[in-house]
Amino acid sequence: MSLRVPTSQTGFKEWLGKDAIASVVVFLVALPLCMGVSIASGVSPTSGLITGIVGGLVVGFLAGSPFQVSGPAAGLTVLVWQLVQQHGLPMLGVIILLAGLIQLAAGLLKLGQWFRAVSPAVIHGMLAGIGLLILTAQFHVMLDGKPIGKGIDNLLAIPDALTRAFSGGGPTLHALSIGVLSITIMAVWGAYAPKKLKVLPAPLIAVITAVIAAAYFKLDIKYVSVPENIWGVIQLPTLGNLKHAIDPPILLAAASVAFIASAETLLCASAVDQMHQGERTKYDKELAAQGIGNTICGLLGVLPMTGVIVRSSANIEAGAKTRASAVFHGVWLLLFASALPFTLRYIPVSSLAAVLVFTGYKLAYPKALPKLLEYGKSEVAIATVTIAVIVAADLLTGVVLGLLLSLFKLLYVFSQLEIYCVEDTENQCIHLKFCGSATLIRLPKMAAALEKIRPGAEVHVHFERLQYIDHACLDLLSNWEKQYKTTNGSLVIEWDDLSWKFHQRRNRFQ
Repeated sequence: MSLRVPTSQTGFKEWLGKDAIASVVVFLVALPLCMGVSIASGVSPTSGLITGIVGGLVVGFLAGSPFQVSGPAAGLTVLVWQLVQQHGLPMLGVIILLAGLIQLAAGLLKLGQWFRAVSPAVIHGMLAGIGLLILTAQFHVMLDGKPIGKGIDNLLAIPDALTRAFSGGGPTLHALSIGVLSITIMAVWGAYAPKKLKVLPAPLIAVITAVIAAAYFKLDIKYVSVPENIWGVIQLPTLGNLKHAIDPPILLAAASVAFIASAETLLCASAVDQMHQGERTKYDKELAAQGIGNTICGLLGVLPMTGVIVRSSANIEAGAKTRASAVFHGVWLLLFASALPFTLRYIPVSSLAAVLVFTGYKLAYPKALPKLLEYGKSEVAIATVTIAVIVAADLLTGVVLGLLLSLFKLLYVFSQLEIYCVEDTENQCIHLKFCGSATLIRLPKMAAALEKIRPGAEVHVHFERLQYIDHACLDLLSNWEKQYKTTNGSLVIEWDDLSWKFHQRRNRFQ
């Protein structure tokens, strides 16, 4: 495994300079996100930092997508929070350990491409649903409160929370003010920051401004709580916890984490490939690297990781040339976590929550719906139902329902077959035209149409508008041809055209 360091001195300096600068930018982007995702997940903020370190030093070196940067992701916060509430923090490590092993096995078994086969409607619906869950839950944290429960509960409770904040004033209103200030800065910085300064990430500028404002006004609000020893959050799995690894709820939770983390990672990798002209992603290798990273995170008892589009796009925009930038960003996180963890205590929790509220908004914004509409209203409907169920019930239920709807749509498409029988009196023949998909599901309809053909007539069978035909229907046509010829009928069947379209040979079905 090589970082592909240029051999010439000039090339080495250019490589080192660009990747070093890019790694610092990614570090500055990752720092507030690691802590914000941790708090949203119901764990210590330093847990996310350790995950970021593993994502840089380990996955950054092994990744199949050289420019993708891995770390704790907003897309898993809701699921992790639910797992912590249901199974407790000690079992979270076991779940992530199993999820990592599932990902590693999937990568080694060359299943990376299959994870990408999930319908875009489900993926976009999942991301938008996750965005809404993050936004509605973290909105309450931005008021120095706690999430109420499910996504729909958090959403419905927002008006009451705002009313209490404005009527009661005090720390709650101060926390809201810091949150609104942070969101405003991120929005304004992203839109109007000078081009030379855009390299500085908006979340970092927002958090630094919030720290200064909270200190200047001496606000009595919640601040990030950091343990004296940052590595104290590490919880190695005990033998007692590992005994529960085969319990059905734990296995289901691990499979859920593995599936969502893999889908988000490979979707991110696909998007990253469109941002640069360099080496393309090796999806199986990327999936295996993520599995190794999550296995390590599970052993340490910290947050799971995925490929993260925010950090990855910042990495490319900052001029990264190799995977070294992703590795070095892990080095900077390690140095910061080891030497400067005390600085985190000055950060208002509401500011980090505001970063995630803004992130959730960007995920939930329906920018993908117009593109989905190009492929039919059914795609928009699948995405909308996925979002609604995620918010009303939970993430796993929404994703599973979205997958089932996609499957039903596929079955519906492959069950549509139209058969037109047109009698040409001028030429004294019958034209039989097939449109759609001829599958086992529609075989009775095809058989009925063939049986209605008048015996002894000249029949021309057309397949121009036939999109698909399976073995059973081909066999039916072949047998019907033999039978019809015994009635002194004449047949013209475009077997060669059918053979060319589907790479089949008529004689295979005789």
